[in-house]
Amino acid sequence: MSKIERDEVLNYRPGPESELPLDEGEKVLAVFTADKKRYWTDHAVLAVIGAVLISTVLFWLGKPDQVVIASFAVVVGMAARGLYFRSEAFARRWQLTDKRLIGPQGKQVMLLQISGVRSLMGDVQVLTKAGDKHLIRHLADAGPVVREIESAQAARKLVAK
Repeated sequence: MSKIERDEVLNYRPGPESELPLDEGEKVLAVFTADKKRYWTDHAVLAVIGAVLISTVLFWLGKPDQVVIASFAVVVGMAARGLYFRSEAFARRWQLTDKRLIGPQGKQVMLLQISGVRSLMGDVQVLTKAGDKHLIRHLADAGPVVREIESAQAARKLVAK
């Protein structure tokens, strides 16, 4: 009889205990965590977009009498989603070191392997030379984070030469 193995995804626990340890002599330059105001603003924007989309579809289907309840359901659903996932979102953090970017769940990106960093609707997307994409979500201000990562990468390139 074959043995059923537990999926590694089920072992995920957000927070510092899920992060890779620092190497000897590695210095943390910055820590990026989710901002509460931004988290709830993102959910409110998604609720409004969802309500507008469902209203448009209902009008197109000829059921305008259902718009109010459907929009209410979308808003309640997004609020419930926000409440359910908030502890996980706020436990995640990204550490920028002088060598790499360390993320939750064992993610890491060596600074010299980053091909691009960009702001994406208030979040920061990190692209690697291998084609991987990492998203640092719900930041209060994405611009300074992009600049910090780019300056750390530039400093690392100077050290590597």
